[in-house]
Amino acid sequence: MSSLLKIENLHVNVGETEILKGVNLEMKQGETHALMGPNGSGKSTLAYTLVGHPKYEITQGTVSIDGTDLADLDPSERARLGLFLAFQYPVTIPGVKVADFLRHAMTNVRNPDRKEGEELMPMREFRTELRETMKELNIDAEFARRYLNDGFSGGEKKRMEILQLALLKPRFAILDETDSGLDSDAVRVVSEGLAKLSGEHMGTLIITHHERLLEYNIPQYTHVMLAGRIVETGDAALAHELHEQGYAGVRERHPEEAAEEEAARHEEATTV
Repeated sequence: MSSLLKIENLHVNVGETEILKGVNLEMKQGETHALMGPNGSGKSTLAYTLVGHPKYEITQGTVSIDGTDLADLDPSERARLGLFLAFQYPVTIPGVKVADFLRHAMTNVRNPDRKEGEELMPMREFRTELRETMKELNIDAEFARRYLNDGFSGGEKKRMEILQLALLKPRFAILDETDSGLDSDAVRVVSEGLAKLSGEHMGTLIITHHERLLEYNIPQYTHVMLAGRIVETGDAALAHELHEQGYAGVRERHPEEAAEEEAARHEEATTV
Protein backbone atom coordinates (compact mmCIF):
# COMPACT_ATOMS: atom_id res chain seq x y z
CA MET A 1 0.00 0.00 0.00
CA SER A 2 1.45 3.38 -1.01
CA SER A 3 1.75 6.21 1.50
CA LEU A 4 -0.37 9.35 1.22
CA LEU A 5 0.60 12.97 1.87
CA LYS A 6 -2.63 14.84 2.55
CA ILE A 7 -3.11 18.61 2.85
CA GLU A 8 -6.59 19.67 3.97
CA ASN A 9 -7.93 23.24 4.12
CA LEU A 10 -4.48 24.55 5.04
CA HIS A 11 -4.28 28.15 6.25
CA VAL A 12 -0.85 29.57 7.09
CA ASN A 13 0.27 32.92 8.49
CA VAL A 14 3.65 34.60 8.35
CA GLY A 15 3.50 37.08 11.20
CA GLU A 16 0.12 38.79 10.94
CA THR A 17 -0.27 38.10 7.22
CA GLU A 18 -2.25 35.15 5.93
CA ILE A 19 -0.41 33.59 2.99
CA LEU A 20 -2.15 30.25 2.44
CA LYS A 21 -5.94 30.47 2.45
CA GLY A 22 -7.31 26.94 2.27
CA VAL A 23 -4.96 24.70 0.29
CA ASN A 24 -6.09 21.14 -0.51
CA LEU A 25 -3.79 18.59 -2.14
CA GLU A 26 -3.22 14.83 -2.00
CA MET A 27 -0.13 13.04 -3.29
CA LYS A 28 0.61 9.32 -3.25
CA GLN A 29 3.99 7.63 -3.50
CA GLY A 30 4.90 7.14 -7.13
CA GLU A 31 3.08 10.25 -8.33
CA THR A 32 4.70 13.35 -9.83
CA HIS A 33 2.93 16.65 -9.21
CA ALA A 34 3.86 20.11 -10.49
CA LEU A 35 2.95 23.21 -8.49
CA MET A 36 3.04 26.43 -10.50
CA GLY A 37 1.91 30.00 -9.99
CA PRO A 38 3.11 33.62 -10.15
CA ASN A 39 5.54 35.07 -7.62
CA GLY A 40 3.94 35.58 -4.23
CA SER A 41 1.18 33.05 -4.77
CA GLY A 42 2.27 30.89 -1.82
CA LYS A 43 4.26 28.06 -3.42
CA SER A 44 7.37 28.32 -1.25
CA THR A 45 5.23 29.00 1.82
CA LEU A 46 3.57 25.64 1.24
CA ALA A 47 6.95 23.91 0.90
CA TYR A 48 8.37 25.40 4.11
CA THR A 49 5.16 24.71 6.01
CA LEU A 50 5.28 21.05 5.02
CA VAL A 51 8.76 20.59 6.47
CA GLY A 52 8.06 22.57 9.64
CA HIS A 53 9.83 25.92 9.30
CA PRO A 54 8.98 27.82 12.53
CA LYS A 55 8.31 31.07 10.66
CA TYR A 56 5.17 29.57 9.09
CA GLU A 57 2.22 29.16 11.47
CA ILE A 58 -0.64 26.81 10.65
CA THR A 59 -3.83 28.57 11.79
CA GLN A 60 -6.34 26.12 10.32
CA GLY A 61 -6.35 22.77 8.51
CA THR A 62 -3.99 19.80 8.62
CA VAL A 63 -1.00 18.20 6.93
CA SER A 64 -0.55 14.45 7.42
CA ILE A 65 1.29 11.40 6.15
CA ASP A 66 -0.76 8.21 6.39
CA GLY A 67 -2.93 9.87 9.02
CA THR A 68 -0.04 11.12 11.17
CA ASP A 69 -0.50 14.85 11.75
CA LEU A 70 2.74 16.71 11.09
CA ALA A 71 1.83 19.84 13.06
CA ASP A 72 3.50 18.71 16.31
CA LEU A 73 6.58 17.20 14.66
CA ASP A 74 9.85 19.11 14.27
CA PRO A 75 11.68 19.09 10.91
CA SER A 76 13.94 16.17 11.85
CA GLU A 77 10.94 14.05 12.84
CA ARG A 78 9.25 14.88 9.56
CA ALA A 79 12.40 13.85 7.69
CA ARG A 80 12.44 10.53 9.55
CA LEU A 81 8.81 10.08 8.54
CA GLY A 82 9.89 10.32 4.90
CA LEU A 83 9.62 14.01 3.93
CA PHE A 84 12.38 15.79 2.00
CA LEU A 85 12.79 19.39 0.83
CA ALA A 86 15.25 20.47 -1.85
CA PHE A 87 15.80 24.15 -1.15
CA GLN A 88 15.63 26.95 -3.68
CA TYR A 89 18.73 28.43 -2.02
CA PRO A 90 20.67 25.64 -0.23
CA VAL A 91 22.66 26.80 2.79
CA THR A 92 26.46 26.71 2.99
CA ILE A 93 28.10 24.98 5.98
CA PRO A 94 31.87 25.60 5.95
CA GLY A 95 33.90 23.01 7.85
CA VAL A 96 31.39 20.18 7.41
CA LYS A 97 32.38 17.74 4.70
CA VAL A 98 29.72 16.47 2.33
CA ALA A 99 30.51 12.84 3.23
CA ASP A 100 30.22 13.46 6.99
CA PHE A 101 26.93 15.31 6.54
CA LEU A 102 25.48 12.56 4.38
CA ARG A 103 26.56 9.76 6.72
CA HIS A 104 24.85 11.43 9.68
CA ALA A 105 21.71 12.19 7.68
CA MET A 106 21.43 8.66 6.28
CA THR A 107 21.94 7.12 9.71
CA ASN A 108 19.27 9.27 11.35
CA VAL A 109 16.68 8.72 8.61
CA ARG A 110 17.24 4.96 8.48
CA ASN A 111 17.41 4.61 12.26
CA PRO A 112 14.76 7.03 13.55
CA ASP A 113 15.27 6.01 17.19
CA ARG A 114 19.00 6.80 17.17
CA LYS A 115 20.17 9.25 19.83
CA GLU A 116 22.94 11.76 19.13
CA GLY A 117 26.32 10.21 19.98
CA GLU A 118 25.24 6.67 19.15
CA GLU A 119 26.87 4.65 16.37
CA LEU A 120 26.63 5.84 12.78
CA MET A 121 26.06 3.43 9.89
CA PRO A 122 29.20 1.36 9.19
CA MET A 123 31.80 3.34 7.23
CA ARG A 124 32.37 0.60 4.65
CA GLU A 125 28.65 0.29 3.93
CA PHE A 126 28.31 4.07 3.68
CA ARG A 127 31.29 4.52 1.36
CA THR A 128 30.11 1.76 -0.96
CA GLU A 129 26.63 3.21 -1.27
CA LEU A 130 27.92 6.76 -1.65
CA ARG A 131 30.41 5.78 -4.35
CA GLU A 132 27.82 3.79 -6.32
CA THR A 133 25.22 6.54 -6.10
CA MET A 134 27.62 9.27 -7.18
CA LYS A 135 28.69 7.15 -10.13
CA GLU A 136 25.07 6.60 -11.15
CA LEU A 137 24.41 10.35 -10.99
CA ASN A 138 27.67 11.23 -12.78
CA ILE A 139 29.03 13.16 -9.79
CA ASP A 140 32.80 13.29 -9.33
CA ALA A 141 34.04 11.43 -6.23
CA GLU A 142 35.99 14.53 -5.14
CA PHE A 143 32.63 16.16 -4.45
CA ALA A 144 32.27 14.17 -1.20
CA ARG A 145 35.50 15.62 0.23
CA ARG A 146 34.43 19.25 -0.12
CA TYR A 147 32.69 21.32 2.54
CA LEU A 148 28.92 21.40 2.23
CA ASN A 149 27.97 23.87 -0.55
CA ASP A 150 31.08 25.95 0.27
CA GLY A 151 32.24 27.52 -2.98
CA PHE A 152 29.73 25.45 -4.95
CA SER A 153 28.26 26.84 -8.15
CA GLY A 154 24.48 27.01 -8.44
CA GLY A 155 24.47 23.79 -10.44
CA GLU A 156 26.71 22.01 -7.91
CA LYS A 157 24.40 23.00 -5.05
CA LYS A 158 21.42 21.55 -6.88
CA ARG A 159 23.39 18.37 -7.66
CA MET A 160 24.09 18.12 -3.95
CA GLU A 161 20.33 18.22 -3.31
CA ILE A 162 19.76 15.43 -5.83
CA LEU A 163 22.53 13.36 -4.20
CA GLN A 164 20.84 13.77 -0.81
CA LEU A 165 17.55 12.75 -2.37
CA ALA A 166 19.11 9.60 -3.81
CA LEU A 167 20.69 8.54 -0.53
CA LEU A 168 17.89 9.45 1.88
CA LYS A 169 15.19 7.78 -0.25
CA PRO A 170 12.23 9.77 1.08
CA ARG A 171 8.62 8.81 0.59
CA PHE A 172 7.80 12.38 -0.48
CA ALA A 173 10.16 14.92 -2.05
CA ILE A 174 9.35 18.60 -2.42
CA LEU A 175 11.59 20.49 -4.84
CA ASP A 176 11.29 24.25 -4.32
CA GLU A 177 12.25 25.86 -7.64
CA THR A 178 15.28 23.60 -8.03
CA ASP A 179 15.74 25.02 -11.54
CA SER A 180 16.01 28.61 -10.25
CA GLY A 181 19.14 30.41 -11.44
CA LEU A 182 20.49 27.48 -13.46
CA ASP A 183 21.55 27.52 -17.09
CA SER A 184 20.06 25.04 -19.55
CA ASP A 185 22.85 22.46 -19.16
CA ALA A 186 22.56 22.47 -15.36
CA VAL A 187 18.76 22.16 -15.53
CA ARG A 188 19.14 19.17 -17.85
CA VAL A 189 21.59 17.46 -15.48
CA VAL A 190 19.34 18.01 -12.46
CA SER A 191 16.24 16.94 -14.42
CA GLU A 192 17.88 13.73 -15.60
CA GLY A 193 19.12 12.99 -12.08
CA LEU A 194 15.63 13.45 -10.65
CA ALA A 195 14.14 11.26 -13.39
CA LYS A 196 16.54 8.44 -12.44
CA LEU A 197 15.34 8.58 -8.84
CA SER A 198 11.62 8.69 -9.55
CA GLY A 199 9.61 5.54 -9.09
CA GLU A 200 6.82 3.94 -7.15
CA HIS A 201 8.62 4.49 -3.83
CA MET A 202 8.62 8.32 -4.02
CA GLY A 203 6.01 10.99 -4.55
CA THR A 204 7.43 14.19 -6.02
CA LEU A 205 6.09 17.75 -5.81
CA ILE A 206 8.00 19.98 -8.24
CA ILE A 207 7.52 23.69 -7.53
CA THR A 208 8.55 25.63 -10.61
CA HIS A 209 7.87 28.64 -12.81
CA HIS A 210 9.15 26.89 -15.90
CA GLU A 211 8.55 23.78 -17.95
CA ARG A 212 12.21 22.80 -18.31
CA LEU A 213 12.36 20.64 -15.19
CA LEU A 214 9.18 18.87 -16.30
CA GLU A 215 10.54 17.72 -19.65
CA TYR A 216 12.20 14.69 -18.01
CA ASN A 217 9.70 14.50 -15.14
CA ILE A 218 6.26 14.67 -16.71
CA PRO A 219 3.64 15.38 -14.03
CA GLN A 220 0.47 13.37 -13.74
CA TYR A 221 -1.02 16.40 -11.97
CA THR A 222 -0.34 20.11 -12.39
CA HIS A 223 -1.68 22.50 -9.74
CA VAL A 224 -1.90 26.27 -10.12
CA MET A 225 -1.70 28.58 -7.11
CA LEU A 226 -3.10 32.07 -7.03
CA ALA A 227 -3.48 34.29 -3.95
CA GLY A 228 -2.74 31.45 -1.53
CA ARG A 229 -5.10 28.86 -3.02
CA ILE A 230 -4.88 26.06 -5.56
CA VAL A 231 -7.36 27.33 -8.14
CA GLU A 232 -6.85 24.76 -10.91
CA THR A 233 -5.60 21.20 -11.29
CA GLY A 234 -4.89 19.46 -14.58
CA ASP A 235 -2.28 17.24 -16.21
CA ALA A 236 0.98 17.98 -18.03
CA ALA A 237 -0.92 19.94 -20.70
CA LEU A 238 -1.77 22.59 -18.10
CA ALA A 239 1.92 23.07 -17.29
CA HIS A 240 2.61 23.47 -21.01
CA GLU A 241 -0.18 26.04 -21.33
CA LEU A 242 1.24 28.09 -18.46
CA HIS A 243 4.71 27.94 -19.97
CA GLU A 244 3.41 29.13 -23.35
CA GLN A 245 0.80 31.67 -22.25
CA GLY A 246 1.64 32.72 -18.71
CA TYR A 247 -0.99 33.31 -16.03
CA ALA A 248 -3.29 35.79 -17.79
CA GLY A 249 -5.79 33.04 -18.62
CA VAL A 250 -5.77 31.73 -15.04
CA ARG A 251 -6.45 35.24 -13.73
CA GLU A 252 -9.33 35.66 -16.15
CA ARG A 253 -10.87 32.37 -15.04
CA HIS A 254 -10.46 33.25 -11.35
CA PRO A 255 -11.20 36.99 -11.02
CA GLU A 256 -11.70 36.98 -7.24
CA GLU A 257 -8.27 35.48 -6.56
CA ALA A 258 -6.72 37.73 -9.20
CA ALA A 259 -8.20 40.76 -7.43
CA GLU A 260 -6.78 39.54 -4.10
CA GLU A 261 -3.38 39.08 -5.73
CA GLU A 262 -3.46 42.61 -7.16
CA ALA A 263 -4.55 44.10 -3.82
CA ALA A 264 -1.72 42.30 -2.00
CA ARG A 265 0.80 43.49 -4.58
CA HIS A 266 -0.44 47.09 -4.22
CA GLU A 267 -0.28 46.91 -0.42
CA GLU A 268 3.27 45.58 -0.54
CA ALA A 269 4.33 48.34 -2.96
CA THR A 270 2.85 51.12 -0.82
CA THR A 271 4.31 49.64 2.38
CA VAL A 272 7.80 49.58 0.88
